[in-house]
Amino acid sequence: MNGKQLLQLALAAAWLVPAAAPAADTFPDRPARFISAMAPGGSGDLNARRLADTLRARIGQPIVIENRSGAGGNIAAISVAQATPDGYTLFFASDQIFTVNPTLHDKLPFKLEDFQPLALVSKSPHVLIVATVPAKSLKDLVAYAKAQPGPLHFGSGGQGTSPHLAGELFKGATGLNLVHVPYKGAALSIIALMSGEIQLLFDSTLTAIGHIRGGRARGLAIASSARTPQLPDVPTFAESGYAGFEAGVTHGLLLPAKTPPARVAVLSKLVNEAMNDPAYRKQMSDLGAQVIGGTPEQFHAHLLKERKMWAEVIKREKIRL
Repeated sequence: MNGKQLLQLALAAAWLVPAAAPAADTFPDRPARFISAMAPGGSGDLNARRLADTLRARIGQPIVIENRSGAGGNIAAISVAQATPDGYTLFFASDQIFTVNPTLHDKLPFKLEDFQPLALVSKSPHVLIVATVPAKSLKDLVAYAKAQPGPLHFGSGGQGTSPHLAGELFKGATGLNLVHVPYKGAALSIIALMSGEIQLLFDSTLTAIGHIRGGRARGLAIASSARTPQLPDVPTFAESGYAGFEAGVTHGLLLPAKTPPARVAVLSKLVNEAMNDPAYRKQMSDLGAQVIGGTPEQFHAHLLKERKMWAEVIKREKIRL
């Protein structure tokens, strides 16, 4: 057999050898990190850590929490938008970063398209609470406010925060004469409510539960589609005559844009499994938070819907930072 025949035989044999299979993607196979837009120790940070602990137990990999608070969550958002899109950087954030900040700020160094929504994690509805005014129901409060010669004051932990915007939404829904008083932090707004410096306050269920159970405040209505088991005597706004009135603190997980779709799918499955963990759900429920879950597409639709609603409120009330 000559050299030419040997070459032809070798080429023919090569066609019979199956191509080597690509290496299987063992993702996730190394530590991941949660970039948290919340300061350490707050309710949002505790939410992130509970979810990270539950997810860590399922994937068998460490998850490091990195707190990057400040500028309404924008600092954390910038760092995630610039991160490598490999599925190992997850952004635990309030949806306000994407639903409120784009309208409040004239220019942002990022946009929603710089992120891949992964899952809507939880909602903590706001509860309208009072302490010194003689109102035992939302109807009582509205009647009391209309009978006053001057405005009632509602507080929040700062301009543009979710309690502030909930108050503005309530103002638009009722036509009441309400004036916003911003404080340097939610704790100061609670003190102001107890002293009578302000007359009403929208507070997250995470903290409102303690004040209501302790008798320091009365819950008049909860801004969610259904009552919460932790405050069964507090009716919804819809039950009180204001259908569709919903507001609260919502948290979700996002990834940098261009994260491979296969890895997005893996993480979506793992995160939803973690959120369905009975122990995690009980932890959240005990605090009055509603665990949501769902697909990336559902979370994306939620962000677009909320951004449209809050943009209308911000523009109507001419809210600026």
